Amino acid sequence: MLMRTDPFRELDRLTQQLLGTSGTWSRPSAMPMDAYREGDRYVVVFDLPGVGPDAIDIDVERNMLTVKAERRPATKADDVEMDLSERPLGVFSRQIVLADTLDTENIEADYDAGVLTLRIPIAERAKPRKISIGAGTGQKQISG
Repeated sequence: MLMRTDPFRELDRLTQQLLGTSGTWSRPSAMPMDAYREGDRYVVVFDLPGVGPDAIDIDVERNMLTVKAERRPATKADDVEMDLSERPLGVFSRQIVLADTLDTENIEADYDAGVLTLRIPIAERAKPRKISIGAGTGQKQISG
């Protein structure tokens, strides 16, 4: 399983700290995730606190898995004056290149308490299997 990362993530974080631009609708950092193998499947877990399940979009195209999520402001009232805004808002996106050995047709997704869990089964063709050896009725000569 190969993962793509955002090369500008650290630069954005440093810029926000130095220039104080971590206000509303600034570019959010990448969504943190864990990925591990559990038996005959891979499990990928994303932290998405404050994001509703209706604001999450999961797509698979060929072997590219894309997860997009949008964290919206907690309040939309015009008379609210924000004193401190450290929680990133906006659209988060993460792409993972899936190996050809994974079954992208049968991905399961669950969302609970701000955690998105994807379970990706390993394709039958990629699972280890025994190959039986047939007993021959005689010797065959191989000519070169």
